[in-house]
Amino acid sequence: MMMNLFSSFDPSTNWSTQLNWLSMIIGMMIIPISFWLIPSRSAMIWVKIMKILHNEFKTLIGPSNGHTLLFSSLLSLILLNNYLGLFPYIFTATSHMTSTLALALPLWLTFMVFGWINNTTHMLAHLVPNGTPPILMPFMVCIETISNLIRPGTLAIRLSANMIAGHLLMTLLGNTGNMMSTWMISLLMLVQILLLTLESAVAMIQAYVFAILSTLYSSEVN
Repeated sequence: MMMNLFSSFDPSTNWSTQLNWLSMIIGMMIIPISFWLIPSRSAMIWVKIMKILHNEFKTLIGPSNGHTLLFSSLLSLILLNNYLGLFPYIFTATSHMTSTLALALPLWLTFMVFGWINNTTHMLAHLVPNGTPPILMPFMVCIETISNLIRPGTLAIRLSANMIAGHLLMTLLGNTGNMMSTWMISLLMLVQILLLTLESAVAMIQAYVFAILSTLYSSEVN
């Protein structure tokens, strides 16, 4: 049973691998054409959300705030894929390390290369927090270095683990439906609706957390 349970999240077991990974761009096909042609209500709401995010990212990044569009686009991409994964028979790309690490690793690597080339002194000083006793400085350098190196992994694992956890719970509960009585099935449907509402909130929160942490890592190299 566990093999079947986890195989539902395997991109190679549903139809074909290529078709499953197309779910990352399938959202563009369902956006109404009016969103792009006229200032519809959905477009105005989305622009307003992007402006709020731009102001928040600008506050975190500091004076060099020209690349807030990068983090707004990153949040939009992750949010779209998270929500698409809540629909039946749609492959959740963000529940796999292949997808999340492909987003986190290039960002972190770019920040590190930029920081060490342009702000070497600042990057070295960042390895030792202010007020650290001299005897603890070698240990703090090791700790800060390890903490810095695992950042892309923590970003990727946080997103994929949170997305797959709720899906696993809903799958486990759904597989027990054929063994329940009628009134228990009604209770199960209520629990599934509540879990789906929770997963909708998790999809939004995890996209926001990923973008905010990426923004904070960017601000540290300036």
